[in-house]
Amino acid sequence: MLHRHRELCERAVDPLEIAAGLEAHGVTDRTAARFRHRDVFSLAEELYARVPRDGTPHPQPEPLCVPRVRADWVLLTLLPGALGAAVVTGLRLTEGRPRLLVALGGLLAIGLAVRAALRRGPLAAEPGAPPWRTASGTRACTLWLLGYALLGDGLLQAVVAGGPDALPTGTADGPWPVATAPALALTLAAAPAAWCAHLLTAGARRRLAGSRGLEDFTAAARPLLLGAFALFLGALTALLALCGAVLHESAAYPQALTLGALLLLARLLTVHHHRHAPALTLGAAVAVEAAAPALLLAGRLPGCAFLATPVQNLVDAWGPAAVPALACGTAALTLLVHALRTLTQASAHAPTGAPE
Repeated sequence: MLHRHRELCERAVDPLEIAAGLEAHGVTDRTAARFRHRDVFSLAEELYARVPRDGTPHPQPEPLCVPRVRADWVLLTLLPGALGAAVVTGLRLTEGRPRLLVALGGLLAIGLAVRAALRRGPLAAEPGAPPWRTASGTRACTLWLLGYALLGDGLLQAVVAGGPDALPTGTADGPWPVATAPALALTLAAAPAAWCAHLLTAGARRRLAGSRGLEDFTAAARPLLLGAFALFLGALTALLALCGAVLHESAAYPQALTLGALLLLARLLTVHHHRHAPALTLGAAVAVEAAAPALLLAGRLPGCAFLATPVQNLVDAWGPAAVPALACGTAALTLLVHALRTLTQASAHAPTGAPE
């Protein structure tokens, strides 16, 4: 065992890092029992003690570092919501060309603010950047999903009615309605998303320090993950209700809640080095949302009416909201199941030696 995992044991800063690495390589408590140890944590302590380090005495393992709340990332997570509120106010006070300039400038500013918020604090990915294609594809899918939350339902409604006959005007009562209330709520939700991610990481680190077995940690981490997820959904629901009441628009609960859940789970998995599943599920949700208006438009071609039938029946039964709710809801449920298997493992929360 020591020979097979020597590199891991030599670079580890404490036994917990070895235990997490062994778990990532498929070593379980049953495997540790074959080496006369009660669990993987006990095996990791022996491996840590056995590895020579140039004749220097072994340093005593430091207490497991729990991430702290810092003012910089707290302020950065509030910035997207503040800019979103400013943009919505500007759209309400302007018309014509100035409104277009406010919308374009506001979208650019919000995008930069979100990028800054994702580079610091609990929503920032740990060292080890993903491949360029994967990262770019994930960003593009996220932008599409957010754009659909703003304009997608209005577009689908216009296509069903035989349009669209005009470009969006930035209002909820135009020929191409714009859903500003859910979009604003999602920008405001950056702050509760960061806090929920912080609570998950801090709680998992504390439970990791107090656990004496991988199964014990998983049993303790699962309700922690579900609690953080439920807390975020509760905060997003309150923000949707507030934005809908202030703007006198529909809160669009099904679309916004499923999209918010999908984006949070995708980010949590990305932060903890599980990037493949978020990329696939985000791409699948985008494909479903893009296919809906495309099939309706294709159904207008001679002899192709059958292409529009599934989407038409879905919209007739449940309204335009059914498309994003179904796409994002299915993707979010898939990621939740995946997160319950991966983010409840010790290897997902063990320190890597990088600074917090």
